[in-house]
Amino acid sequence: MQDEVRERIELSMPNAQVQVEIEGNRASIAVVSAHFDGMSRLKKQQEVYACIEDLISSGVLHAVTIRAE
Repeated sequence: MQDEVRERIELSMPNAQVQVEIEGNRASIAVVSAHFDGMSRLKKQQEVYACIEDLISSGVLHAVTIRAE
């Protein structure tokens, strides 16, 4: 699951540095990308969330923490 989440984000944001840790149905995601330049904190999180929205809505992931820089 970690690889899948990482790959989804990397496809959406080429050249991003992505770290994903999943424990059960909880994920911690850190993304550093020039893609985020000029975006608000909320918009950055929305960009990452969009990559995994289906996993959250289906219940595969229940709790997600996102740090985007």
